[in-house]
Parts: sequence; structure tokens; C-alpha cells
Amino acid sequence: MSRAEHMDVAAYALGVLDQQDTERFEEHLATCWACAAELETMVPVVGLLSDIDGETMMAMEHTATDPALLDRTLVAVRAHRRRARFRQVLSMAAAVVAVGALSGIGVAVLGVGDGSDQVIAEPTISAPAVDGPPTPQPTRSGPGAGGPNEIPGEQHDATDGSTGVKATMWLANKEYGTWIGFNLTRLPGPRTCRLVVIRKNATTEVVSTWSVPGGGYGTNSNPQDLQLEAATSAPKNDIAKLQVQSVDANGVASPLVTVVP
Repeated sequence: MSRAEHMDVAAYALGVLDQQDTERFEEHLATCWACAAELETMVPVVGLLSDIDGETMMAMEHTATDPALLDRTLVAVRAHRRRARFRQVLSMAAAVVAVGALSGIGVAVLGVGDGSDQVIAEPTISAPAVDGPPTPQPTRSGPGAGGPNEIPGEQHDATDGSTGVKATMWLANKEYGTWIGFNLTRLPGPRTCRLVVIRKNATTEVVSTWSVPGGGYGTNSNPQDLQLEAATSAPKNDIAKLQVQSVDANGVASPLVTVVP
């Protein structure tokens, strides 16, 4: 098969032959299995080449014998591909903009035309729709990190007149005995402290110990109060008092504040 016949196959597939050449090629096609097979392989790519006109195809034929024309053709093809890619990028950007208008996504097209085409979608911050006034956040107080929303137990307050230490304690009956939550303020440091449960039968039980830093708790140096929890096996009704004590280096304890439930 000659090269010219191969080019006729491509030209026929693209529909650029005139009426006379089309009829001549179809007569040839009826008796040439090679051209028929070549035409079949070209059918899938015809759609991809549909935007190339007949003049461009004829120019491609001439490049076989004219190297200078081949160079110019390659330049034109590259330019055509760049334009096609540019149109594709613009179409993609338009699609993303349309989606962004519905979903709250901002779109930026960067580097178009400089060989680094990128479409970057960046989230935009939008205020949520709120019906009515905002829901107030619960205030937290009591023992633990920030304290629970509601303290399960009876509240008891006491302030020592000599040390100035102030205590707020909550007591709740449990299957194991009594749960104790307590807050301490005006507690100076540094020192080691402990919480002692004194039963009605005069027996005592140390249920918690902790260290107080130099700035103390609930002081001018450290306004944050101390929030702790403890437990005792003694039933709540069996507790006569709870006492916060300071323990020196020799293990001698002295009361800082006493709470009577």
C-alpha cells in the first residue's frame, strides 16, 4: 500500500475528501482489506481530531516532503494544544465556581497561560444559620478539671478565722461510703496538705494529700482555686467533720480549715 493511500484513509475518516475522491476511495476500500483495517483503527480517534480542519490535514501531507513546513506544523500543533488546554482549564474553573457558589467554597485559578495551570479550591468561613438567640453554655464550678455541671451532693462552706483559708465541700452518699468534692481558696504555699475525715466516734481517716506550690491557690499570686475529689468508706451520716490540715517536714499537722456537715 502506498503512503498516498494511507493518507487517503486518514482524509476519508476525517471527511475532508471531495465528492470525486470520496467515491474513488470507497471503490478502492471495497477491494483492499488493508485500507479497511486501517480505517477501522482510525474511527475511535476521529472524535479527538474533529476540530482539525481540512487545510491543516493537507498541510500535514506536505510536511512529508518539506522539513521546514514540518517544523512550522509542529509549532502550530503545539499552539493548538495549548489553546485546547486553556479552554479545558477555563471550563474546569467555571464548573468549580458553579459548585462553590452552592457549597460555600471559594475558587482561585492560578498560573493560567504560564505553563503551570492549577485550579485551587479553598474553603471560606461562613457563619452558620442561627434561629433565635445562641444557646448559653453551662457554667462550670466545683471539683475536678473545670468541675461538673451539677455537683451531686450537699454543699457545705467554711472559712477559718485565723488562717483565712476558705473551703467549699460537697458530700454524697455512695454504695462504697461517701464521695467528697472540695474547693479551696486563700490557701498559701508552699506547703503539704491533707484532708482528714473525723468520724462521730472520734476516729480519723486521711483521704487525700497534695502539695501546694509557692503561689498557693486562690491567692493574689494565683487566683485559680484548688479543686479536688476524695472518698471515704464512712457513711455521710457518720462524718462529724472534715478538716484540711497543713503537714510540716516533721509530719506535724495543724488545721487550716474545718467543715462541719
